[in-house]
Amino acid sequence: MKMARTLACAATIGIAPSVADAEERDGPGLDVQVAYTMDVFFVDPGAGKSSTDYLDNLDLIADADLERIAGWRGARAHLYGLVNLGGRPNDRAGTLQGINNIEVSRQAARLFEAWLEQDIGPRTSVLAGLYDLNSEFYANDAAGLLIAPAFGIGTELSATGPNGPSIFPSTALAIRVNQTIGKTGYARAALFNANARTLGDRRGIDTAFRDGALAIAEGGIEGRHKLALGLWRYTKRQDDVLLGNAAPRKAQGAYVLAETPVVEREDGLSLRLFLRAGISDGKTTPFRGGWQAGLLATHVLPTRPDSALTFGANEVWLSRGYRAQMAADGLRPARAERAFELSYSDTLATWLTVQPDVQWIIRPGGERDRSSAWVAGLRTTLAF
Repeated sequence: MKMARTLACAATIGIAPSVADAEERDGPGLDVQVAYTMDVFFVDPGAGKSSTDYLDNLDLIADADLERIAGWRGARAHLYGLVNLGGRPNDRAGTLQGINNIEVSRQAARLFEAWLEQDIGPRTSVLAGLYDLNSEFYANDAAGLLIAPAFGIGTELSATGPNGPSIFPSTALAIRVNQTIGKTGYARAALFNANARTLGDRRGIDTAFRDGALAIAEGGIEGRHKLALGLWRYTKRQDDVLLGNAAPRKAQGAYVLAETPVVEREDGLSLRLFLRAGISDGKTTPFRGGWQAGLLATHVLPTRPDSALTFGANEVWLSRGYRAQMAADGLRPARAERAFELSYSDTLATWLTVQPDVQWIIRPGGERDRSSAWVAGLRTTLAF
């Protein structure tokens, strides 16, 4: 499923290969992947002019087993480059959480990830470098095909920090420790530069750490079932979202996530359920929390083993300070923005995947008086 997320989600989530992945890989120890994703999205904002936008994303990924290549026991290297072009359909939709997980605010070629991972004994590994937080934290495999960004990482966390946390499209320098516990248990923790900038961004990689760091920890069980709890906090106080309030605030939050199979048939049909929720301090981010839930059905057509149908629902709760700021600007704020997504994916050839997608956003922008927005799109992925 990790590979499916890379190709179908087009780099919303970067992949950190496990020790078992490296051991099972045949060949000289170098795995290179190229994926090109093209999206055509139609937006009906409910009020105003509709539009059609084209977006694209190029993934260039290389994973190296350094033990096989150079005799460096228990070590792996990972390089991940991105090129993002195209339009910005959310400018028309006007949602708080976005509608497309390859949309960027500035077109650029970026170094998304560049890290080394070293095993320390059979159960512990340490990773250092440019690293995508959402590759291992706050992530559900069953949500991997959904295109709305809220299903990649909770919005109450993705909207934090000087430039957002270390997620698509800009990562930060980080160190991560992962510990397996028993057969299915795990605990992992990471420390990220709070200023997420990488090669390709203006001013490049930030090495000064003047904005402090983002600390995050997650633990639970994963495998056939997943249940986890995560905690995060910035080491340096952040600005209050309410303009005029100059007092910096502690920026922190927590989340829970769960995933389980509900149908597993011998003919290949599988149905997995995911559910997660997160909360924040509600002062340093426009959002005090939210939830996401959905179902992923795979092998839904008997003659199409790669056919998958997925449905997701999400809601983000606006913080009191953000609603007060909206009211001061003459808007009638709602308490939440809610959205639904239905998407079908199928592999037509070993190198070609297509995915039609429909989204419905209720009270986009958190505005009580706005009509619902509709989004329809087609994602095409070429993978080699």
